[in-house]
Amino acid sequence: MKYGNLTIEKTEYVLLKRFINLSGFQKDSTVKKSILKLAEELKHAIICDKNDMPKDVIRFNSIITIQTNTNWTKEFQLVLPTDSDIKSNKISILTPMGAAVIGYAEGDTILWDFPSGEQQLKVSKVQQKESQIDIDVLL
Repeated sequence: MKYGNLTIEKTEYVLLKRFINLSGFQKDSTVKKSILKLAEELKHAIICDKNDMPKDVIRFNSIITIQTNTNWTKEFQLVLPTDSDIKSNKISILTPMGAAVIGYAEGDTILWDFPSGEQQLKVSKVQQKESQIDIDVLL
């Protein structure tokens, strides 16, 4: 891991914790397992002020390109659950893929358990959208 632990902007951290608390009633075991793993990783996360966030760290609204060790490549945007739209490549933070990548940086390798089994992912590119979501409105 490039920064040693997940790196999360502090208001996004608060929002993530709220989503995790609200998602405790998930019935899908894979989603539940992913959310629990994210909750565990957040216990050791590096929490940064907005101005101190590294530009190459995946956060809300980031556009990410990932690759697997089988050379499968996928580009998607990490979004709030309400903005999720698979056809537009907008993946919710509360999906196994979304929970797997948040807080990692470009160049990081992630080992995560998906419905199809454990996968090794490499974050090959991270782009930040010009405007992040207005988290203060959501809190």
